[in-house]
Amino acid sequence: MQILTYNLNGIRAAIKNGLIGWLATNQADILCFQEVKATPDVVDLSGFEALGYELIGWHAAEKKGYSGVAIFSKIKPDLVTAGCAIPAYDMEGRILRADFGDITLLNCYFPSGTSGEIRQAVKFKFLEDFYEWASELRKTRPNLIICGDYNIAHTEIDIHDPVRNKKSSGFLPEERAWMTKWFANGYTDAFRFKNPSLREYSWWTYRAGARANNKGWRIDYISVTDTLTDRIIASKQFNDAVHSDHCPVMVEIKV
Repeated sequence: MQILTYNLNGIRAAIKNGLIGWLATNQADILCFQEVKATPDVVDLSGFEALGYELIGWHAAEKKGYSGVAIFSKIKPDLVTAGCAIPAYDMEGRILRADFGDITLLNCYFPSGTSGEIRQAVKFKFLEDFYEWASELRKTRPNLIICGDYNIAHTEIDIHDPVRNKKSSGFLPEERAWMTKWFANGYTDAFRFKNPSLREYSWWTYRAGARANNKGWRIDYISVTDTLTDRIIASKQFNDAVHSDHCPVMVEIKV
């Protein structure tokens, strides 16, 4: 099973930027998109359908043009549910769950705190609540894959300038400590597991030619519960995909 996660920063813009053509030569079994910023009724889905994908889940934010996650799949799921039953997050369209056999896939868009203290506080609360929610889910569904935009660069290898960004949202000590706690308590970072010393990023600001100069952050992850670690075949990032300010991340899991 190949799973691709990609923050599109607007699905309609990504399609205009050649997403469908890129997927035609870089196909996965399941596509997890974040920041779709739309509802499915206003998006031309024919390109995905032509490639054999079915839209199995779409969780839009109540606010138009904001957030939202979607899953397209070539594999029929056993169950699809939206949200985590916490209204503050569900109204922003942040979590989609899909079950495939013994595997539960979570497509997630973690909040950003870059707009100021209020949203940073929301982000901290989300991290706390999500950790507890995922822990409860693991009691009945022990094989989890949690993919998406976490909006956190974990270690110094995951950011181009760790010194200057030590007080920046997304690389704050408290955020990094949460990631350390996450990976120390039953989860594996699939990309880092397969590429322990590779310095690659998954997001670049549109400002000051950051992407051309590779001044980026690795904030898009695929975590797997430790029950699945030995089933990771490969994990990679596609830095050449330029349909968004992010790039896709892929994991291949034995099923």
